[in-house]
Amino acid sequence: MNRLALLASTALGLALCTITPAVAAPPTDTVETVTSCGNSGLQAGLATRVCAEITGTTVTFYGKVGLAGPPSPGSPLPGVKELLTTLSVEVVGAAPPQTQVRPVLFAGATLEVRAPAVTAPCGSTVRGTFGVASFPRAANPVVHEVTIGC
Repeated sequence: MNRLALLASTALGLALCTITPAVAAPPTDTVETVTSCGNSGLQAGLATRVCAEITGTTVTFYGKVGLAGPPSPGSPLPGVKELLTTLSVEVVGAAPPQTQVRPVLFAGATLEVRAPAVTAPCGSTVRGTFGVASFPRAANPVVHEVTIGC
């Protein structure tokens, strides 16, 4: 009879485990990445935009270069353009901007130019500036600012 009681209680316990859903606590160390972009601008005859990826207190800015619109019907695709890109990142009021200048070849497909990640304290404003020049056209940089919330 004891074996029967043990078997019945085990079966009851297993039945309760399958009825009651298991709830796992969400991980507390998961940090979401938020992406935001500034307004687009026209530089060197191309559409440009600067965007920011914010993860916690780390910000990574990147500039995007693409065609300003579709080519006219019957016209050939644009040729390869040599561009000189300038991407600056600055924690406003805390440090001078970090600037990288990089030559790139634009062949019609949208491309991204990334800056190194910057870490800033909570409440800081971080500014990204992206300029694109192509001889004889000078850069007309686009700017995007984000505030680090914690």
